[in-house]
Amino acid sequence: MRVHVESYPDGHAADAPKRFWLHGRDIEVIDNIDQWHGPDYRYFKLKGDDGNLYILRLDEAQAEWELIMFQRSMG
Repeated sequence: MRVHVESYPDGHAADAPKRFWLHGRDIEVIDNIDQWHGPDYRYFKLKGDDGNLYILRLDEAQAEWELIMFQRSMG
């Protein structure tokens, strides 16, 4: 699922998500838990201000973001 992402400017973990929009909701990233590279993508495991976990994928060639995984907070 494609998502709109606002990322930090260059110099601060380039392209690391700062906030993103999902179904019209503004979700602020409170923790960048992990990130890794694939062949053509960068992945970010994030905790949102809603307490949920997300994995977002950045297609670096197309500059497009996708939601890959969502896990609802159990708290």
